[in-house]
Amino acid sequence: MKVVLLGTGGYFPTAQRQTACIMLPEVGIVLDAGTGMCRVGDYLQSDRLDIFLSHAHLDHIAGLTCLINVLPAHVSSQTTVHAEREKLEAVHKHLFADAIFPVPPTFNFQPLDGEVALPNGGTLKHFKVTHPGGALGFRLDWPGHSLAYVTDTTATLDAPYLNEIRNVDLLLHESYFADGSGNLPALTGHSALAAVADVAAEVKPRHLVLLHIDPLQPRDLDLASVKQVFPKICLANDGDVLEF
Repeated sequence: MKVVLLGTGGYFPTAQRQTACIMLPEVGIVLDAGTGMCRVGDYLQSDRLDIFLSHAHLDHIAGLTCLINVLPAHVSSQTTVHAEREKLEAVHKHLFADAIFPVPPTFNFQPLDGEVALPNGGTLKHFKVTHPGGALGFRLDWPGHSLAYVTDTTATLDAPYLNEIRNVDLLLHESYFADGSGNLPALTGHSALAAVADVAAEVKPRHLVLLHIDPLQPRDLDLASVKQVFPKICLANDGDVLEF
């Protein structure tokens, strides 16, 4: 199954990276709705989408306003945005407030409540991660392959979410900070590069892809030191297409 990285940056978009948006075109699934959502129409293979929001910070929801233009009307009406109830309420109240975006959305909203059945016999489970305002991670499983998406949290070896992501085929994990960032990861609810490698060595995915990168970081980070901890690691770039 293919995963398309439509937005791999955090906080604000740059010429190199839109903000968080991951798409599985074959099954009509999108993880987070950052500014990378503007590219969804280029990869659309289904007559509906299920969009799962990790949380409601702007760099993860701003792309919902793009759907009016990037999706055909018949697809938009069959599209559902899934998130925690209070996050959906915040999106309704603020993002689609008349003074900010006066065009009412035509897609549907569904609070997350337990496991979600996915096309082709898959399932999605959500779990809480530590981040200001609260956030979720996701694990998606199909017979024979699995994916975990963890963004906007601080990677530590004692974090409870590690038990939710063990032995997945593909781990997409945020790595906002490079090493030498001091206590900024804990203060901001984000992760440092070396800590993410330590987490991968513990949970043992087949492959680790780093995303939600600080927009001020260079496009090509030096991964030599962390590859000694976990060899199968790479840095995500917008437009990458992964198989898992």
